[in-house]
Amino acid sequence: ATMRIIQVTEYVDVLPETTVTVDRRVVVVKGPRGTLTRSFKHVKAEMVMIEEGKMRLDFWWLTIKEKAVCRTVCSHIKNMMIGVTKGFKYTMKSVYAHFPINLLCSGSGDQLEVRNFLGEKIIR
Repeated sequence: ATMRIIQVTEYVDVLPETTVTVDRRVVVVKGPRGTLTRSFKHVKAEMVMIEEGKMRLDFWWLTIKEKAVCRTVCSHIKNMMIGVTKGFKYTMKSVYAHFPINLLCSGSGDQLEVRNFLGEKIIR
């Protein structure tokens, strides 16, 4: 039998410009940039809004691997709050090992042509 941790409690502070609601482990975060919904049904946790601007997550009878998920769930919720307030910026980089890849913006800038991908003659 594996050793189990009886209880772990984590708290998440809600950013003032966002509203967070929890319904049966489905977290909805609303903010100025939109709404994000994420299901945490796969995690054995109790999620409760204890007061305005604070969320409590209780985890019961955890193995070591399940305990690692506690902080991860909190980080996901915090990242959702950052996403609906500040937003995220993604930058894409094209790298190659042997065949030099060519990237071209075509049309009105809404399409990306990939040429010489793995030495292929077709345009992707």
